[in-house]
Amino acid sequence: MTTLPRPTAELSADDARRIALRAQGFLGSPDRRAGVRGVLRHLGAVQLDTISVLARSHELVPYARLGAVGRKSVERAYWTDTHAFEYWSHAACVLPVEEWPHFAFRRRAYRARPHWNHELPDGTYEQVVKQLRAEGPLTATELGGAKRTSEWWDWSGSKVAVERALMYGEVVCVERRGWKRVYDLAERAIPDALLHDELDDAECVRRLVRLAGESLGVGTRADIADYHRLKGEQVDAVIADSGLVPVAVEGWSKPAWADPAALRTPPRGRHRTTLLSPFDSLIWERARTERIFGFTHRLEAYVPRPKRVYGYFAMPVLAGGRLVGRVDPAREGRTLVAKQVTLDGAKAVPGVAQALVEAASWVDCTDVRVERVDAAELRGPLVGELARLLG
Repeated sequence: MTTLPRPTAELSADDARRIALRAQGFLGSPDRRAGVRGVLRHLGAVQLDTISVLARSHELVPYARLGAVGRKSVERAYWTDTHAFEYWSHAACVLPVEEWPHFAFRRRAYRARPHWNHELPDGTYEQVVKQLRAEGPLTATELGGAKRTSEWWDWSGSKVAVERALMYGEVVCVERRGWKRVYDLAERAIPDALLHDELDDAECVRRLVRLAGESLGVGTRADIADYHRLKGEQVDAVIADSGLVPVAVEGWSKPAWADPAALRTPPRGRHRTTLLSPFDSLIWERARTERIFGFTHRLEAYVPRPKRVYGYFAMPVLAGGRLVGRVDPAREGRTLVAKQVTLDGAKAVPGVAQALVEAASWVDCTDVRVERVDAAELRGPLVGELARLLG
């Protein structure tokens, strides 16, 4: 049995919550000068997802921290001048380009992988690389077609090859065009100083553990492992020399580690009030979200409609440093529709109304309509508060 180090500090549950909020960019004044690129570097990873209701998740993440940032400027910030690359981290994520060397361990693991779900026809990989070298950057469609049939899983040989090359690190996604990946050779897209796989696995994982700790502020072994989808034993092997320090947190049954910089300065400042993407890194790990906020988070987009409790794309509402409710949104013309609203009591009404009005303005809606409120007696107060704010 591994002997755990003695905690260097004891944190209250409230301390841990506030440290986590600050680490994720929701407490204190945001660095607007650094903008979207600053948010990406601060978080270390921004998850991508195909679902778009108010906006896509990688747009919602900087919006939640900075406010009404221009949606086109989000894309420019990620992809212009090779500031980012897309790779497998917590899931498919936008990552700061300077972290390319630290994903060498994952590229090596993919290269050594013995079995794949899709067969790769002979010669297709080499042909795709040759075509990108001559013509790139290109989408899978431009490389010869993304699918063989209309079935979502039935990839063409070209698509299989280019995705395999992406995992190996020979190819990079350099932007999204109409949500399609645009591929180019890594040797063209990644700066020369970063284009190497020289770091060994331990050094790569140590860096990602440290980054996860900084992005979380404080977390358990499982929290830290989940951030970049590491294995628990990988975390165990490097955490002692990762720079994170052991702490004890009130009410947490498992040992925790914290970013020492987060412990030096008490977390103070203005709390952000906002709708959160269900894929926001603040709420990635369900057990952590329950432990810190007492809030059960589950994406129901893939749950059959009759079994949904909160709605297709229920977005948690953050206000006053708490998760105070959920909104399942939609758009009808220039009206933001709150199809279903769940509130944590009457005290949640002002924050939910403020979050709805700001989100409506961001997506160029001029009105907000509430359809269903789970607590019927709170519908009137919520509609009244929305009317006041919309003035």
